[in-house]
Order: sequence, then structure tokens, then C-alpha cells
Amino acid sequence: MSRSAFHVRRDQFHLAWDAAIPPILRVDSGSEISFDALDASCGQIGPESGLSDLEALDFSRVDQVAGPIYVDGANPGDTLEVELLDFEPGDWGWTASIPGFGLLASDFPDPALRITRLGGGRAEFLPGVTIPLAPFCGVLGLASPGEARSTIPPTNHGGNMDTRHLTAGATLWLPVAVPGALFSLGDGHAAQGDGEVCGTAIETPMRTRVRLTVRRDLTVRAPEFRTPGPLGASTNTAPWLATDGVGPDLMVAAGDAVRRMIDRLAVLHGLAAIDAYLLLSVAGDLRISEIVDQPNWIVTAYCPTSIFG
Repeated sequence: MSRSAFHVRRDQFHLAWDAAIPPILRVDSGSEISFDALDASCGQIGPESGLSDLEALDFSRVDQVAGPIYVDGANPGDTLEVELLDFEPGDWGWTASIPGFGLLASDFPDPALRITRLGGGRAEFLPGVTIPLAPFCGVLGLASPGEARSTIPPTNHGGNMDTRHLTAGATLWLPVAVPGALFSLGDGHAAQGDGEVCGTAIETPMRTRVRLTVRRDLTVRAPEFRTPGPLGASTNTAPWLATDGVGPDLMVAAGDAVRRMIDRLAVLHGLAAIDAYLLLSVAGDLRISEIVDQPNWIVTAYCPTSIFG
């Protein structure tokens, strides 16, 4: 990763979206900033961690974000353009099922943790199951006026969007709500599927470089972005397995689709249910296939078959 004039250290983070937090840097529009960010656990989980570390997790420190960055000239009503230039994950990552968190929290009440070694653009997530890495930051956002807010739910000003297509080369546009925009990022992911169904991806420390530019010729009311290329299956060279959830409630249908895919992976690949659940969070995709033929909608869970050796 090339060096930039401005750098944010791992210890320069905050735990809420709050316009009252003093910025750690003040930069001109068009500046590049590099970040060396902790993983989403704020360093509570490491490469040698076990279940006891997960059970002791202080959730109030989860999803901390590096920053904030004050961009001169950014005012409410403007748009902040965020060019995502580089993402460099660490050499390890973690994925967990945290009690009370995730799409199927009631199905998986017990904690589970998997530590994965990363290298060469790939990760062996399970024996014989290799995940191509596509690093990005799950949290990219701006402060908003009013009371301090948790960094965990996303808003119209960005935040914890967990959008896996915001990889290097993408451009993100966010609506500015406070002077200086106050940009922050965090929650490094080495790989994640659409939906992040268990609530975690392959969480990892992340070195990132972005360019921040104030745009007054472009108005957005919520996050908009341009991907670095087509959304085709560039890392998957084989068919996909798919299971549909059907019903009048999208969340229920999503849960049904994931449960059925977990069952399918057990039959085809002998995976334990918890392993299949974690795997779908980092490599599977959850998509709305049909939302117009009321009273029932369809949510589809997809799993790439190319990850299996």
C-alpha cells in the first residue's frame, strides 16, 4: 500500500457517531488518508483466541471506527465522495456466532468462534473449503446532528452498511449533515457474503487508503456508490446452489432460505449446522428474488460450489 500524507493510527478511534467528537485530522478536499484500523472487536479477539474470549466480549466496544476526519469546505447539503483506493487485510481473521445476534440467533444460542489464517488472496475456512478474499470495510460513514448514536445500525449517512461490493476501486457518495462531514471507517472484512447472515464476516484488522472530495454538483439523500467492475461471479467458476424462502414476511422468508441451505450443505458436504451457518455468512449471498407478487415474496440463499475442494 502506498503512503499518503495523512495517517490514522489504530488507537485513534471512537465508539459512537457523534458530531461533538473532536476530529483527529483536518484535511483539504481531495486529500488521501491512510488508516490502520483494528478489527471489529476492538482488539478483544486475536489470532490465538478461543471461546472464552468470545464469551467475555464487551459488546459496547464492538464496531469502533477510526477517525473522525474533518474535510474543509464540507457543509450540510454537500456530498462527500469517498474513493476506496486500497484494502490490505491482516494475516488472520475471525468469524463468530454471538448469542442473541444474527439472522438465526434463536437457532444457534451457543457461542461459536472460528479463527482463519489469510494469505495469498485466499482463506481455508474449513478443511477443503477455500474462500477467495475480497477485502473491504463494513463501516464507512459520516456524523449526523443530534444525540450520539451507536455505530452498529446503519443510517442515511452510511455507517455499518456491510456492503461487500465496496471494495478497492469503488466510489461511495454520502450526504453531509454536519460541518466538515466527519468521516470515519472500520469493521474490516476479508470476505463476506451478501447479507452477512450470522452477523460477522471474516473480521480482520485492515489497512485502508481513501480519497475524500467534497462534491456540490451531486446531491444524494442516502448512500450511493459505483462498483469497481461488473457484479459477475468473478471468483466463482462453478454453479451455485440456491434455496428459496417463500412467505409474506421478508425476514421470515430469509431465515427459511438460510435454514434450508444449511440442511443442504449438511447432506452434500457433511457440514455441521454451525459450520454451514458461519460459512454462509462469509461466502453465501442472500437476495430478494421477488417482491411484487403479494401476498408472498421470495428470498433466495445462494452458495458458490467452487469453494469446495
